[in-house]
Amino acid sequence: MKNIASFLILLLSISVYAQSSTNSFEKYPVFSECSETAIADLENCFNNTLQKFVFANFKMPEIVSSEKYQGKMSVFFEVDKEGQFKILYTDAVYSELKEEAIRVFGLLPKITSATYNGNPAYVQFTMPLMVPLNAPTLIAASEGGSVNTPISEDKKREALVNEYDALEKFPYANEEYRSNINIPLSHHKYSRFDPALNRVGLNNHTAQKPYIYSEVNKYYNFEGENKKILKNKSSWLGRKWWNEHLISLKGKDYWLTVDPGVDLQVGKDFDADIDTYNNTRLVYTQGGIGKSISFFAVIFESQGRFAGYFNRFAESIKPDGGNPAIIPGRGIAKGFKEDSYDYPVATGHVSYTPSKAFNIQLGHGKIFLGDGYRSLLLSDNASSYPFFKINTTFWKLKYTNTWMSLRDVRSDVTVDGSFRTKFMSNHYLSYNITKRLNVGLFESVLWENDNDRGFDFNYINPIIFYRAIEFSTGSRGGNALIGLTTKYKFTDRINAYGQLIIDEFSSSDIFGGNGSYKNKTGYQLGLKYYNAFGVDNLYLQGEYNRVRPFTYSHNSVVLNYGHANQSMAHTLGANFSEFIFLARYNYGRIYADAKVVVAKRGFEFNANGDGAFYGGNIYGTEDDRIGELGNDVAQGNTTDFFHGEFQAGYVLNPATNFKIYGSFIYRDFNPMEDTETVFKNQTTWLNFGLRTDLFNWYYDF
Repeated sequence: MKNIASFLILLLSISVYAQSSTNSFEKYPVFSECSETAIADLENCFNNTLQKFVFANFKMPEIVSSEKYQGKMSVFFEVDKEGQFKILYTDAVYSELKEEAIRVFGLLPKITSATYNGNPAYVQFTMPLMVPLNAPTLIAASEGGSVNTPISEDKKREALVNEYDALEKFPYANEEYRSNINIPLSHHKYSRFDPALNRVGLNNHTAQKPYIYSEVNKYYNFEGENKKILKNKSSWLGRKWWNEHLISLKGKDYWLTVDPGVDLQVGKDFDADIDTYNNTRLVYTQGGIGKSISFFAVIFESQGRFAGYFNRFAESIKPDGGNPAIIPGRGIAKGFKEDSYDYPVATGHVSYTPSKAFNIQLGHGKIFLGDGYRSLLLSDNASSYPFFKINTTFWKLKYTNTWMSLRDVRSDVTVDGSFRTKFMSNHYLSYNITKRLNVGLFESVLWENDNDRGFDFNYINPIIFYRAIEFSTGSRGGNALIGLTTKYKFTDRINAYGQLIIDEFSSSDIFGGNGSYKNKTGYQLGLKYYNAFGVDNLYLQGEYNRVRPFTYSHNSVVLNYGHANQSMAHTLGANFSEFIFLARYNYGRIYADAKVVVAKRGFEFNANGDGAFYGGNIYGTEDDRIGELGNDVAQGNTTDFFHGEFQAGYVLNPATNFKIYGSFIYRDFNPMEDTETVFKNQTTWLNFGLRTDLFNWYYDF
């Protein structure tokens, strides 16, 4: 560090926001040097005194000199009611510049505070600083504005001639962490900051996923945590492989990153004697335009062959039209070679944040509601879909409205070669009742494009109760569900959560105890334990899920709670009980995950003339139900299910979540009776891979 004899702070503007309804104040804060200054001149005196102090005390970091950096930084600070200076935010290319600004402002003396209506008031300022310049020019800025010098028309035209060369370029400074881009849904990535979001006393909301970076960055310092594990690499290749995005651009009002990626897997299903692989190449980009607009997009091109049970399920949900499979969670696949699949995927979103209270998104992707590993309301189990989402956050509330376009791809509902379209609209209201207790209210409705109904604008009202709309448009023309969630933080390290889903609200059937098929409910109970047993970064989770038969299905089969032959909620559909235990640990770039799933499931027989619907397949029709009464969980072809999974790996590049890993899966599937599609089998699957982790693979079904 050396004194910045060549480093000038140029005051471009000082914008003042006062704590008053008029957005102004009567009297500027007063330095001791300005105590004899007239009130009309206090603004100039304040600006000049602050500039001189900062210039006299600021020491330029060595990295700024050595890299000959030229650019701008901004300091957002306040002077509180006691006259103390406090930095609220700094925006600079180098963390060293931010740290130096914090140090210098910490040296500022206590001064006389601003006043409003004769009382002390706090005021906030934004101070842009140019790097490098000379000694400060003592100029004054009008409130909320800048000093402007008239420019002649000839000068303006001359400047335009050099417009291209005048474009400013700045080093990328991890803008994504402060952006409004969705954090890709990855259990591994989310587990790293989940403890920081669940401390007692925080007024945040953790059920609406995916999160956006800016809302998490308030509680978890992405940049600081990644800095702890950065490799000391100076070469371009070393930095790009271990620490940074491949391409990054930053200008005055925009930033952009572009990265290639892969999901390369090789393995073996020893029981089925299948050599497995996945060959995914991808390119993804993210960026921001101004402060309000952010975007993310990724294109996947994939071929693969998986373990036997995975392939069988993918083919069992194949779409109409000749394609052999739907890869669970990914999309429709065509045949590749003799025994593999080719499945392209494209996802992305545009995020617009007009104010602190609102975030609006238009995209093609997935949404998850809940604090658990599974969700009974809405999960990332199915393939991606188009959506429009509005998040509204204020006081102790966060309200999420989502509208989606879904597809039914079965042959019996396809018309003229086109898949059947249906729509879904969801409301989810999260309320922090206390600093420990949160509750959430959920409602959802599905409707199809019958009678050329199209998108029904009755459902665009964000605050209406869907059940009333469903009746007004025809009770068989829509399918409404309601839900309740809760979370309680016992301590910073232990919290409990739960969900309740009600598909058809009939109190006499739900509480009658007679096993009515209309008792279409499910619930979830879970517990999380962070830094378990005093071990840093050890995260334990236990979860129990139970969903009654016929839940998520409907008497009009198109209106089931599904998309592309997959459940929009729990991976196992309905008619099951399940216990899950998860353990996650990370140390620097090293991580390890273990998972055990034990479940009892009920399937249809679909053999020997038994075509009855037992309530397991959400695409079944209730008209074929086994009976009105006496229905219970796991009825039908009762199956004991066990899934054990272990994965360990190393994060090669934290900027892109690129990692190398190995995984081992043992699965035991034991039905009461073997049928053509449901039969006893075991799987021992060993897998190794290189992966850019941008979505969740689910193998536990």
